[in-house]
Parts: sequence; structure tokens; C-alpha cells
Amino acid sequence: MDIDFKNPKYYENRELSWMKFNQRILNEARDVKLPLLDRFKFLGITASNLDEFFMVRVASLVDMVHAGYKKVDICGMTASEQLSALRKETHEFIDRQYTCLNRSLKPQLDKQNIHILEKYSDMTDEQKSYADTYFRDNVFPVLTPMAVDSSRPFPHIANKTLNLAALITPEEKSRLLKDFEKPGEIEFATVAVPSVLPRLVSLPTKNDKEQDFILLEQIIAANMDKLFLNYRVLCTYPYRVMRNADFELDEEETADLMKEMEKQLKKREWGEVIRLDVDDGIDKRLLKILKKNLKVADDAVYTINGPLDLTICGKIAGLSGHDDLREEEFTPQVQPRLVGCTDLFAEIRKKDLFFQHPYDSFETIVDFIKQASVDPQVLAIKQTLYRVSGNSPIIAALARAAENGKQVTVLVELKARFDEENNIGWAKMLEKAGCHVLYGLVGLKTHSKIALVVRQEEDGIRRYVHLGTGNYNDKTAKIYTDCGILTCSELIGADATALFNMLSGYSEPAFWNRLLVSPIWLRNGFYHLIDREIVHAKQGKKALIVAKMNSLCDKGIIAKLYEADNAGVEIHLIIRGICCLRTGIPHISENITVSSIVGTFLEHSRIFYFYNDGDEEVYMGSADWMHRNLDRRVEVVFPIEDPDIREDAKHILKVEMADNLKAYYLQPDGTYERKDRRGQKSVGSQMTFCEEAIQRSQEAENKDSNEVYGRRMFTPAKPPEE
Repeated sequence: MDIDFKNPKYYENRELSWMKFNQRILNEARDVKLPLLDRFKFLGITASNLDEFFMVRVASLVDMVHAGYKKVDICGMTASEQLSALRKETHEFIDRQYTCLNRSLKPQLDKQNIHILEKYSDMTDEQKSYADTYFRDNVFPVLTPMAVDSSRPFPHIANKTLNLAALITPEEKSRLLKDFEKPGEIEFATVAVPSVLPRLVSLPTKNDKEQDFILLEQIIAANMDKLFLNYRVLCTYPYRVMRNADFELDEEETADLMKEMEKQLKKREWGEVIRLDVDDGIDKRLLKILKKNLKVADDAVYTINGPLDLTICGKIAGLSGHDDLREEEFTPQVQPRLVGCTDLFAEIRKKDLFFQHPYDSFETIVDFIKQASVDPQVLAIKQTLYRVSGNSPIIAALARAAENGKQVTVLVELKARFDEENNIGWAKMLEKAGCHVLYGLVGLKTHSKIALVVRQEEDGIRRYVHLGTGNYNDKTAKIYTDCGILTCSELIGADATALFNMLSGYSEPAFWNRLLVSPIWLRNGFYHLIDREIVHAKQGKKALIVAKMNSLCDKGIIAKLYEADNAGVEIHLIIRGICCLRTGIPHISENITVSSIVGTFLEHSRIFYFYNDGDEEVYMGSADWMHRNLDRRVEVVFPIEDPDIREDAKHILKVEMADNLKAYYLQPDGTYERKDRRGQKSVGSQMTFCEEAIQRSQEAENKDSNEVYGRRMFTPAKPPEE
């Protein structure tokens, strides 16, 4: 029977699948078993995620609708149909966010004697006096009130800023107004809530056991009359806009990519308003003015029952002095082989090093670049940078290396979304330090994670390479799960050199020794690996694929997985976010399981396992199974050739497949559910990896590190049963 594996009915919409992912994060905020402030953290993450989703994905659909784009997506939906479905889903999702805040989180916070006062009138007289003084001394000098009339047009409202809108009338005329309806007597005014001041304002309390806070916008709203003297303030309500932040660069027509990017970043602030958040009690006349001037349709208006912009929950989660309301912070461990190590290059020559962050400290990777920058035997350093931290020690080490006379080549990806401005700054700084800075290939983002160190040694030139699944960001490395290796393999070193030559010039290699590189070679490489399992299955042999990634939405890969399932290949997918594959379809996906782990750390590593008739192969890399990764980016996927490291990678997959505490499993109806744990041992993969890292570290203190390296210690955490 011929089956069309690309039939749209076998696929899930990408955007709706992402919304399900954000719902899984919201479920963490709703989980009463988690520490209270951690629940606030997860709620803040859902808000931050949704902001970016609107600015990019929803904005892209709006553009398509405006352009009359009729082509359907992977599951057969038009842009208009997707936008309509998303508007409905996002309205419902925001309602669920505020239900969680108002009915669960805030009451629990009150029980801890931490109070976020909802209104100015909720404050005591002492607190009101304090707030008014705070406004006069700290807030008033920063504000810029703006009235709108015939000589003052409606001002530009910046993206993602919180604002207060008011209806005002001249004091001498206000006495004549009846119900404030007389035309021409009411004016509109607005003021931005300054982001340079803390939004969460601490208030004095009667005792040290209580903590009271008020939001900055409440203080400003209560003092609006001081901004518009000789006017009566009829009403004041907060509002917030989200603008289209998606843009395309015509790189072939651009002479200077950095200057063009700087120009486009300025335009981003003027993008179309695609979402307007307002208080659910807002005056109808005020809303009408906002909708008209911001050109917002009814379905793009979101009425909010609570404080606008829930990213404030991240600030609440970080309140000092309440460690008992947070999960104990995990300290990344130094690998046993590296305890007391003074020569990292010598250690790499002995045997490849494997890292699973944040369980293994990222400091070793920072030290790799730092040591290279001052080592007199190092001749050159080459590295790709996609996202780095605000005060990056890696950037500092690269600059120092150039100042020390080494040849330093750095590819800084200027098109890393929402990190463009940051990366432009780093690129300029590195150029001033004497580094050769590249901006990638025309039309392609460089998303690969690779660093190459060329060193002169007694027996000749040796190349040391770091390959990873995550960014060279020392801050996110503490909260993202990623994997990487340090190796001096000659073949991988040769491939690394070829990759940088390709990025810096027009030198496209005829072949790759070990690496799989997109956009040309990676897709066919994955097809080959899947096809090989299909052949084994058809021969009646065991065939197995286990793949862990962030997102799966490439139609070609999904169709190939369906073909593999139909042939009898067993497939296990661990996908944090978007999954356009559907499970449980007869003859299509009966042998496929999909799980999604949402926990303390953000799952970010990509690991691909193929049984290969017993000659197992494992790959890691920077690429998800998405069209953009396979066809529109420079990505690197690398094989794990060391047998011990291959066992480490298999262990990671085994533990994550056994997770029944933090993993959700995709059901045939498209929903995600946790496993029934009755009668089963509780397994939390992230807790297990934390425990193992600590155990390895403790054993290293008493034993030779080489004896400890590679040991398996599968001791799942056992929380109290429900």
C-alpha cells in the first residue's frame, strides 16, 4: 500500500505546537509541589516567551495576511487560518496566566507575608506618604507627560513599554461637564512608565516579618494630577503595545552588513502594532482612542485582569531573603579529570573530554580560550559566536589573544535575533583589539558552535577543537542543558579548518571527514542515517532511533521518520518545544514516542542516536530538525567517536526517556500528558544528572580521577509521593 507520508493531515501546526510548549511551562507555575518563588519564575518565563512569539511569529503571519499570501503550511492551514486560531488560543492562554497569578500565586505569597498591593488605595497612610515622596524625589524628574491635541499629535509608543493613558479636562471646564461626555472638552494624555526605575517598589511595614510592594505604575497613576497641572484627571489606565520586530535583510544588495543591521534595528521600533494589552476595566472612550491611533483591530486587543507585563514575575521570583521559597541552586561541578589540572591541552591529548552543562562547569570551556590566549605555543584561535553574555570572559580572552600577537578570527553572527545590537558592539570591540571579524555567509545565519585552537608543538602543528550544542555564553550555560567535547582529533581538526575557510572565503571543501555541515550536507546526512535504519528494519533486524532536540518541524525529516516507522523502526523523540509530528497514527507513527522535559534547566542539547545493526552511532550538534537549521543556516553536527563518551551520551538519553517527573508525553489527540507513576520508581532526569555530577566530584576527592571518569551512577531522585 502506497502511503503519502507528506499528507497534511499527518502534521501539527508549528505555531499551535509552540503554544502547547508554553502551556507546559505554565503548568510548572501551576504546580503546587514546586517552591513558590520558582512558580513565579516560570510564570514570568511564559510572559517573556509570549512577547517574543508575538513580535516574530504572529508578526510574520500578520505580514502574510497583509500580502495576500495563500500558500498553506505543513498541516494545510493558510496564514489567515493560523492567525485566527492563534488569536483565539493566545487570548485563552493569557486568561490562564492571570488565573494562575490571581487565584494561586498571589494568595500563596500573601500567606508568606509578602504582599503585592493591587491599588494605591490598599496602602496605609504611612505607605501613601512614602509613595508620594518617592514619586516626587525619584519618579517625577524622569517622566515625560504627553498630551494630545491639534498641535501635539499622538506620540510614538515604543515597543514593549508600559504606559499610562488618561482622559483629562481643563480644571475650569470640568465643573460644566456632565458624565464627561461633552465633545471637545476631554483630551487624551499618556506617559511612559520608566524602565530605568524598579517596577517593584518596596514599602515600609510595621514589622520586619511583613513585606509590602506596590507597582510603579500605581504610584504614577495616583499622582497623575501632578503631571497635568490645571487639569482634572478623569481616569487613568495602563496599556502596553507589542510591535512587529521581524525584518528581512537583502544581504546581496547590502555593501556594509553592520551599518544596514544598525539601520534595521532602528526601524524595528516603528513596526506595526500587533498586540495591545489594556486593563480589563479601561474606559471605553480611552480604549477607542488607543485603538484608532495605534491602528489595532479588536482581536489584537487583550484585556488583562491584573498587572500588565507579567515578566515582573521574574523580579518577584528574585526577591532577596527568601531562599526557603526557592529550589536550592545547583553548583556546576568540575570534571574529575580536570581537578588540579594545570595543562588543559595535555589532558585533551590523553583522551577527548566530554561535558554536559550545567552539571559540568562551563568554566573549563572559558579556560580553554583563556589558556590559548596567553599560551606562547598557540598560533591562532578561530571561533563562532552566536549569543554571548553581557560581560563575556570569552570575548575578553579573544581580544587579549589578538593583543598578544596571535591570529584571531571570530565570526560574530549579527543576525542573531534580539541579540543583534549586543553582537554589533562585540564585533566593533574585537575589531579594535585586532581580531579578524567575520559576519558569516550571505543569506545564511551561522548558528554552529565551534572553536579551533592551532598550536605549535614538538611534533608539529596540532589542532584542538571545541564542538558544542549551545552558545558560548557563560551566563546561560548555568541554566541551559548542553553538551560538548574537547578533542584534538586530526580529522575533526581538518574539518574545523575547512569550515572556517568556508566562512571566511569561498573555499567550499569537496568533502568532510567527520562533520555534518548545513546547509548543503546535513539534510542528506540525516536522511542517510534514517534510511540505514529503514534497511535494517526491512531485513528483520533491530532498528532504533533516539533523537533529542529543541524543535521538530521539518516536513522532509518528519516524512522520513514516518517512512521509518512504517518499516518497523522504533523511534523515541525527546523534543522540548515545537513538534509538528503526530503520534499514534496507524501505519504512520505507531512506533514513535515523543516526550518533552520541562524543568529547572532549559533543555537545549541536541543528541542523535542510531542503532546501526549494533554498530551504534551518536551525533551531537547545533541543529534542530527544522527547515531553517537544515537549509538556511550554517550548522555543525559532529560524531561521538570515543566509546566512553558514546556511553555517556546513551546514558543521557536513557535517563531522559525514563523521566516520569518532569516529562510530558505526546498523545494521539495532540495533547501532552505526564506518565502515570503509580507502582513505578520516580525518575527526574535533571535531578539525576545533578546527583551524578556531585557524586563524581566527591569520588574524585578520594580516588584517582581516571578511575572515576566514565562511571555510571543511575540514582534517581525520590521525592515524596503525591
